[in-house]
Amino acid sequence: MSYSEDAELDELRRRRLRQLQEMQASESANAQAYAAQEAEMARRDQERSEVLRRILTTEARERLGRIRLAKPDVAATVEQQLIALAASGRIQRPIDDPTLRALLERIAPDRREITITRR
Repeated sequence: MSYSEDAELDELRRRRLRQLQEMQASESANAQAYAAQEAEMARRDQERSEVLRRILTTEARERLGRIRLAKPDVAATVEQQLIALAASGRIQRPIDDPTLRALLERIAPDRREITITRR
């Protein structure tokens, strides 16, 4: 190998090393941003759970948990409304199961009535 080939090879190695270092730095920054985002989501989820724990009775929390399993979108809507009511100070006492059921009946979409006629 000649001197020019060695210099060219060294230059290629330096470029590749610089590229790898830049890629590693950007991946590290992405990982940190992702971790921060995950921590923020966990904090918000914890706050939401704490508010719901304060404003719902045990039976109402259990019902909302069952609804969350069956219809997550309806449960999310109910939770948002309850948290908004609590934030505005319109909830004076914990919400019990019958009150939650009444709220669900107002929020839940109308059920289809299916009739079967035999001939």
